[in-house]
Amino acid sequence: MRDQGAWLCFEDESGQSLRPPKARTWSRRGRSPVIGVSGKGSGRVSVAGMVCTRPGTRTRLVFRMLVHHGRKAEKKGFKAADFAALLDAAHQQLGGNIVLVWDNSTQHKDTAMRELLAARGQWLTVFRLPAYAPDLNPAEGGPT
Repeated sequence: MRDQGAWLCFEDESGQSLRPPKARTWSRRGRSPVIGVSGKGSGRVSVAGMVCTRPGTRTRLVFRMLVHHGRKAEKKGFKAADFAALLDAAHQQLGGNIVLVWDNSTQHKDTAMRELLAARGQWLTVFRLPAYAPDLNPAEGGPT
């Protein structure tokens, strides 16, 4: 990696509901507070991010977001083409070869993803982390 001047990139994705959480609060004794929460406006936000580092260069963060509002035919999360677009954007922004380290998620190992990765084999090398290893991945809050 160092000899090639490649970027070492750790990738991970996460999702969050847009519905407000139900919670408890304080009030006068005998008067339970009622806070109305409608189901409208619910949905999800999905984020895929890459922490990219190279010796002698400042660390970079490349990410993409998807918002799902529950409409018909709307994507609920990242698909193979979305990951490929993220990798292409990172390659363009970083301007060099990429060594990608990511987890063993099923969407990272399916046939469509393998084909997309193979098409980028000139500038992309992929390594997979063990099944559950958040401490090895800086994109999951592990050590940098």
